[in-house]
Amino acid sequence: MIPQFSRDDLKGIFHYTGKLIILIGYLLLFPLFIAILYKEWNPALDFIFTSLFSLSIGYLIVSQFPESSDINWRQGMTIASLIWLIYMFLGAIPLYLSGHYKSYMDSCFEAMSALATTGLVLVNDLDHMAHSYNFWRHFMCFIGGQGIILLGLLIFFKGASAFKIYVGEAREEKILPNVVQTSKFIWIVSTCYLIVFTLILGFVNILHGFSPSRGFFHAICLFMAGWDTAGFAVQTQNIVYYHSGLVDLITALIVILGATSFALHYAVWTGKFKEIFENYEFKVFLISIISLTFLCFAGFLKSVKNIDFISGFRIVFYQIISGHTGVGYTNIDPYHFKTYWNDFSLIILTIAMGLGGCSCSTSGGIKILRIGLIFKEIKKEIKGYSYPFSTVIIEKYHHIKDISLSDVQIKTVAIISIMYLVTYLIGGIIGTFLGYPFIHSLFESTSACANVGLSVGITNPDMPGILKITYIIEMWIGRLEFISIFVFIKYLISLRSPE
Repeated sequence: MIPQFSRDDLKGIFHYTGKLIILIGYLLLFPLFIAILYKEWNPALDFIFTSLFSLSIGYLIVSQFPESSDINWRQGMTIASLIWLIYMFLGAIPLYLSGHYKSYMDSCFEAMSALATTGLVLVNDLDHMAHSYNFWRHFMCFIGGQGIILLGLLIFFKGASAFKIYVGEAREEKILPNVVQTSKFIWIVSTCYLIVFTLILGFVNILHGFSPSRGFFHAICLFMAGWDTAGFAVQTQNIVYYHSGLVDLITALIVILGATSFALHYAVWTGKFKEIFENYEFKVFLISIISLTFLCFAGFLKSVKNIDFISGFRIVFYQIISGHTGVGYTNIDPYHFKTYWNDFSLIILTIAMGLGGCSCSTSGGIKILRIGLIFKEIKKEIKGYSYPFSTVIIEKYHHIKDISLSDVQIKTVAIISIMYLVTYLIGGIIGTFLGYPFIHSLFESTSACANVGLSVGITNPDMPGILKITYIIEMWIGRLEFISIFVFIKYLISLRSPE
C-alpha cells in the first residue's frame, strides 16, 4: 500500500522533473542540426525557440527546487508519469509550428504517439514535410523507445532514486548490477544497431535509386521508428512507398530485434548464444507469431481470392510481425484492411497487437512473458488436481536464469493483463458510440493502448476530438503500464486534500 502523499513530496518531484525538462531542451539540438544541414532556416528557428523555452523552464524549476535527496516510490512513479505528458506538450511545439497539423491537439497526439512508440499519425502532407521536422518525429520515437527516464539515468540520477524512477517507467529487470549500468548497456546496444542498420538500409535505398543523402536520411528514420517499435515513416505510404521485398525483410528483422528483451540481447552480446534457444519468453514469442500468422493467413485467403500465395503470405506475415512487435509498419494501405480483410483476420491481428512483444524491450502491449506465465499457471493448476492433495507443485521457467513461478508473480501478471484488456475494450466502446464499427473500433483502440500504430482508417485529422483524447490517454497509460499513472492520479487528488 502506498503511503499518503504530502506536499513535501513536491520538492523531489519538481527537482527531477526540472532536470528532465532541461534534457529535452538539449535533445532539441539534434533536429536543429538537421535543419542547419538542410538549410531549413524557418524550422531551425522553431527548434531554437522550443529548446530555449524548455531550458528556461527546466533551469527555473531546478533553481527553485535545488534539493536532490533520495526520493520515495510514489515520487518516482509520479515523476515518470508526469514527464511523459510534459515531453508531449513540449515535443508538440515544433510540430505545430511546422504547419502540418490542424491543431495543437493534433501535434500533441503525434508527439505522444512518437514518445510512446505507437505510430498512429495525424500529420497532413507528410511527403512535403521539412527534413528536420520529420527527423524530430522519428527522434522522439528513439527517445521514447529506450525511455525518457532511461536517458535521464545516464546524466542526472544516482543512488536509490534512480531505481525508483526506473520502475515508474514500467521497467523491472536490472540487466546489470544497477540501473545506471543497465541504461548504459541499452543505449550502447541501440546506438550500435543504429549505425549498422542505417548503413544497410542506406545502401539498399541507394541501390533502389535514392541519392546518398536521401537514402541515408530515410534509413536512419526507418531504423529509429523500427527498432523502437514506433512505426513512423518518412512518407505517407509507410513501407509501401519502397515497393521492396528487401526493405520488408530488413525492417521485419529490425522490429523483431527491437521487440526482443534487452536481457536476451545482453546474454547474446556476452557470448551466451544458447539463451536464444532456452529462453522461455522468446520461444513463446516465436510460437505465437507462427500460430497467429497461420490463422490470419487462413482467414485472409478466404476473403481475398485473386491473389497469389506468396504475395498473400508476404502481406499477412508482415502485418502480424508489425502488430505483434508493436511497430505498426505496414506494406499495405489502410483501406486494404477495411476492403479486403474479413472480421476473423482483423480479430487475429488485434490479438497479436494486444499481446505485444517481450518484456524489457521497446515493445508495448501485455507482453508475451505474461502470456507465457499464464499458461504456466494453468499447467500448474492442472498438475495440482492430478496429484495427491499434499503434493507441492513447483512450476519453473527459464528467462536468463531458472525461475520458480510464484503466486505474487501471477497476481501481478493477472492485474496488468486485465487492465490492458479492459482498456482495449473501453476504447473500442467509445469508438463504437461515436459511430464506428465495433471490430474496427476495438482494432484501433488496441493499436493505441498496445502502442502499435496499425490503423483501419479511423485515426485521421478529422476524427472526433474525444477520440483523439481517448487515444492519447491510451497511448500514455499503455506505455507506462498503468501503476505509475494510478499513483500520479492519487497524488493529484491528495494535493487537494488537507494533510
